[in-house]
Amino acid sequence: MKIPVTKRIFDLMLSIKGLVCSAWFWAFIGILIILEDGFPVVIRQLRVGKNGELFKSYKFRSMRRDTLGEEVCPQAVEHDPRVTVVGRFLRRTALDELPQLINILLGDMSFVGPRPILPREVEVMANGGCVDVQHIKGYGERIRIIPGLTGIAQLYAPRDITREEKFKMDIEYISKHNFLLDIKLIFLSFIVSFNGAWEKRETKLQILKNR
Repeated sequence: MKIPVTKRIFDLMLSIKGLVCSAWFWAFIGILIILEDGFPVVIRQLRVGKNGELFKSYKFRSMRRDTLGEEVCPQAVEHDPRVTVVGRFLRRTALDELPQLINILLGDMSFVGPRPILPREVEVMANGGCVDVQHIKGYGERIRIIPGLTGIAQLYAPRDITREEKFKMDIEYISKHNFLLDIKLIFLSFIVSFNGAWEKRETKLQILKNR
């Protein structure tokens, strides 16, 4: 699916502005991460991009160093013991994803779109088993467009619903997406970040309900 020119221009302008305005904050976050759990500060992970092409995604490290070597990565859950104290703050405010402004600038990502998934990401089932997310219904449709920082699923999906349900939300965005919808989702994301509610499911949904 071709990226609208207006969407790409908007991504470029906003990512450049975001990188310039947040440059000082990167050092502050880096110091906090180092003081608690050492290096690395920023991690690079292979992620699945548009049409299944892999790219390196940048994020501030929010999990313990001993998780970096995990070959299979289950999705993080609320109160995940792998997440550091600083990491919890970064995740609540979505500041862990600040380095992904670089990915947006490079064209690997957009501000709005389906969340980029790890190549070997799995979903933990209720019976304790695991399933590769690539085998979940809707996966093929959601990778038709460039992934994003935020979107319908990121905002409105409770963390504990199934991937198939989240993928349905991604497909809903693909069928409806337009510039005004992107602006709305970005605005709502800023509100959730300001309230530090990304990791607080009920709080996040209540904030969105009042908008």
